[in-house]
Amino acid sequence: MPALITYKTPILQDWVDYNGHLRDAFYLLIFSFATDAFMDRIGLASDDRDASGHSLFTLEAHLNYLHEVKLGEPVEVRTQIIGHDRKRVQLYHGLYKADGDVELAASEQMLLHVDLAAGPKSAPFSEQSLEALRQLSEAQHDQPAPAYVGRTIALPSKT
Repeated sequence: MPALITYKTPILQDWVDYNGHLRDAFYLLIFSFATDAFMDRIGLASDDRDASGHSLFTLEAHLNYLHEVKLGEPVEVRTQIIGHDRKRVQLYHGLYKADGDVELAASEQMLLHVDLAAGPKSAPFSEQSLEALRQLSEAQHDQPAPAYVGRTIALPSKT
């Protein structure tokens, strides 16, 4: 399967800082929009969420800034499922120049399926969502492992 493109946008004026670069927070905004589009693909679109009372919450997100991104640049997010179980999905979002091969930023995310009416409280995915996750994962089996998965932040130890 070719990369799953979940979001495309040019970099907007309001997103750019005093250095002429995409502001830190807007990388996460772009990845958040990509997560919304991913939710659409697994049966959790806005109408589905309203009808079922179920959604995804972000438990953890790691963000790696790899290259500067400037005003007006067209970018796209390519999303890969790293793993999933009955209640969680681990995603990798890569930000690229549209139709380019250079990764500009990366975000690894752990998302939890929740029943909003129950508190919110964690809940198993519907069979429809689990099947969509299974099919997307299977279709991505030949994708190379992303370079920025499982990273931690730490200063090198002094020896």
